[in-house]
Amino acid sequence: MSLKTAPRQGAATAPLSPPPHKPRAARRRLLRENLTAYGFLSAAVVIFALFSWWPIIRNVLLGFQRVNFATGNTWAGTANFEKLFNDPLFLTAWKNTGLFTLYALVLGFAVPFLTAVLLNEFRHARAYFRVLVYLPVMLPPVVVALMWKWFYDPGPGLFNEILRTLHLPTSAWLDSSSTSLISLVIVSTWANMGTTTLIYLAALQTIPGELYEAAELDGANVWQRLRHVTIPQTRFVLLVLLLLQIVATMQVFTEPYVMTGGGPEDSTVTVMFLVYRYAFVYNDFGTASALSLLLLIALGLFSALYLRVTRAAKE
Repeated sequence: MSLKTAPRQGAATAPLSPPPHKPRAARRRLLRENLTAYGFLSAAVVIFALFSWWPIIRNVLLGFQRVNFATGNTWAGTANFEKLFNDPLFLTAWKNTGLFTLYALVLGFAVPFLTAVLLNEFRHARAYFRVLVYLPVMLPPVVVALMWKWFYDPGPGLFNEILRTLHLPTSAWLDSSSTSLISLVIVSTWANMGTTTLIYLAALQTIPGELYEAAELDGANVWQRLRHVTIPQTRFVLLVLLLLQIVATMQVFTEPYVMTGGGPEDSTVTVMFLVYRYAFVYNDFGTASALSLLLLIALGLFSALYLRVTRAAKE
C-alpha cells in the first residue's frame, strides 16, 4: 500500500497560471456578431430619428422662419411669437384646452377606473363586457365624431328625441357655448376609455386577494376597500396614466375639428385647432410651428415637474 505524503508546511506551491486568452478567431467572431447586431439596430434608430426627431427639429427651425414654399424660407426671429401673443384667440385656445383637460380628468380619469373596478367584480360574462367596453376604441375617430354629432343634433338627434319622449327640456348641445366643450369631453371619454379601462383592469387583477379578505374581516365596506386597498395597490398605474392622459388631452383636435369647427363663439378652439387654422387656413406655417413649439415646451415642463413631484412623493 502506497502512502501519499502530505506537502510539508512552508513548502512553496506553484502559482496558478492565468487563464488563457481567447483566440484571435473567437474575438473576431464576437466583434462580427456585435457589428451585425448594431447594424440591424441602426436601421431602426435611423428610421425613428428620420420620422420622429427630425420633424421636431424642423418644427423648431420653422418657428423662427417666415415660410414660403415658392421662394424659400427666411429668418424672422421672434416675429411669429409676437404675432401669436397679439392674436386674441391665443389665450382663448389655451383657456379652452385647459378646461377640456380639466373636464377630461374629472370624467376620463374617474370613469374608466370605476368601470374597471366594476368589471373586476364580475364573475360571469367578463370577457363579453371587456369587448363591449373596448369596442369604441376600434372605431375610427372621425366616425365616432360624426356619429356623436348626429346624437347631439338639436333637431332629430338621438339625445333630444329621448328627452322629448321623457317630456324633458331639450338642449342645444354643440350649438351653445355653455355646453359645447363638455359635450366634446363626453365624446372623447367614450371613445378612449376602453384602453384605459383594460389597463386598470389588468392592474386590479394583480392585487392579492388576501388583502381584500383581511379588509372584509376588519369590517371595511366597499368604499373603504377601494380607498385603502385598491387605490394604494394601483398607485403607480394611476400616476402614469394620469400623466399620459393630460398630455393626450392637451393635444385634442379631432372632436373640435369635425364636430364644431371651433364654434360656437370660439368656445371649442383648442391649441391644436389653432395650429391647424394657422397652417392650412391662413397658410402661415411659421406661426403654426411657433405655437406647436410652445405646446411642446409646456408639455415638457409639465411632464418634468410631474415626474419630479411624484418621485419625491414616492421616496
